[in-house]
Amino acid sequence: MKTVAFYTLGCKVNQYETDAMAEIFRNKGYEVIDSEEKSDIYVINTCSVTNLGERKSRQFIRRSKKTNPQAVICVVGCYAQISPEEVINIEGVDLILGTKDKNRIVDLCEEAGRENKKINAVENIMKTTKFEEMSSNSIQENTRAYIKIQEGCNQFCSYCIIPYARGPIRSRELKNIINEAKALVEKGFKEIVLTGIHVASYGKDLGDNRLIDVIEEVHKIEGLKRIRLSSIEPTLITDEFMNRLTKLNKICPHFHLSLQSGSDTVLERMNRKYNTDDYRERVQLIRKYMKDAAITTDIIVGFPSESEIEFQQTYNFVKEIKFAQVHVFKYSPREGTPAAKHNNQVHGSVKNDRSKKLTDLVEKQAKMFMEDFLNTSRGILVETESRKPGYVEGYTDNYIRVLVKGSKDLQNEIINVKLRRIEDNNILGEIVNK
Repeated sequence: MKTVAFYTLGCKVNQYETDAMAEIFRNKGYEVIDSEEKSDIYVINTCSVTNLGERKSRQFIRRSKKTNPQAVICVVGCYAQISPEEVINIEGVDLILGTKDKNRIVDLCEEAGRENKKINAVENIMKTTKFEEMSSNSIQENTRAYIKIQEGCNQFCSYCIIPYARGPIRSRELKNIINEAKALVEKGFKEIVLTGIHVASYGKDLGDNRLIDVIEEVHKIEGLKRIRLSSIEPTLITDEFMNRLTKLNKICPHFHLSLQSGSDTVLERMNRKYNTDDYRERVQLIRKYMKDAAITTDIIVGFPSESEIEFQQTYNFVKEIKFAQVHVFKYSPREGTPAAKHNNQVHGSVKNDRSKKLTDLVEKQAKMFMEDFLNTSRGILVETESRKPGYVEGYTDNYIRVLVKGSKDLQNEIINVKLRRIEDNNILGEIVNK
C-alpha cells in the first residue's frame, strides 16, 4: 500500500485541513503513517503567522528528503501561498499548493512523482469567492471535534499576514455544516468546536444566515452534548446574540475574545475595529448573561512604537478584566505587513521584560478564576489519561482542566466532579457520580 505522512504547523484550521486531506488520501487507497517514518509522500501543512513556522517547515522538508530521497515532498498552506517562488525553490520540494484546491492534492502529488518535475499549483487567493468544501469524519483531538465553517479574513490588521494567505471571507453552506456535525456525533463525539479564520464574519457573504443561526441549528442535533466556539471578535457580542445564545443549554460558557492590546492607541495602529471601551462592554454583556463564563484572549506585547505608558495601559486593562487565561505573544515582524515596515521597532529585551510582567499577572488571574469554582460541582468531558498516574483529565464547560482518579474507560464520558484543590495549574476533582 502507498503511504503518506503529514506534518502540521499552526492553527486548528490547519489541523482540520490536514485531517480532511488525510481522508482524501485514504479514499484513494493510501495508508496514513507517522511523519517520522519512511513514506512515499510527505505533506507539510505550513503556517505563516510567524517566521518560526516557516523555519520549521524548511527543517521538516530537509528531514523528510533525508528519510526517503525518492519521496514526493508537497508543501501546502499559508507559507506556500504567501511565498510560492521561495518555497518551490527549496531543495527537495516537488509540489506546492496554497490555501485552496486541497481536494486536488492526491492527483497533483501523483503527477509530481510520475513526471519527476516541480509543480507550482498556487493560485491568486484574493480572487477566490467560494468556500472549498472539505470534511473529515476522522478528526481527532481526544473527544473534541472541530468543524471548519468559514474561511478568509477581511480585517487586514497591520501586523497580520493571514488575509493575504487566506483571501477574502467565504462561508460554508449551513446544510454542509449540519451534515458533518451529524456524522461526527454518530461517530461518538460529544463536543464540537466551530472554527474558521474569522468566525465572527460567518454568513456576511451568503445572505441572511449568521453565526448564531449556525449555532442554533447545530444545537438541535441529538446526541451532541457541547458546542464550543473558537476565537471570536468582540464586535460579535450583542444583547441579541447573547439572549439567543443563553437559550441553548449545549453552548459552553467559554469565549476566546480577541483583544491583542489594552491600549487604544496601539489598537488603532494595529487597525483593530474596536477600542477598550467596546471590549469592556462586550465582557460585561457576557458576564451579565453567563456569570460563570471563562473569558480568554491573546495579547501582543512590544508592538512597534509601544511605549511604556501604552504597555502599562494594557497591563491595567488586563488586571481590570480578570481573564481566565491569556496567551501572551511578543511581537515578531512579519514581512509583507504594514507593521513590519515601521521604523520604531521595540527592542527584544524590552519585549521580554513586558512579556514576563504580563505573564506573571495572567498566571495569577488564571489561578483566581479556578479558585472561584473550588468546592462546586461541574461536569467534565473526560478526554485522556493524565500524566499523573491513576488519573484522567478533561475540561469543564467553562474550560477548566480537571484531573480525577479514574481509568481510560471513562474517556468520552461526561461525569460530575467536585472541584477540590489546585495543583500545578490544574484542579484536582472528585467524582460525585458517573
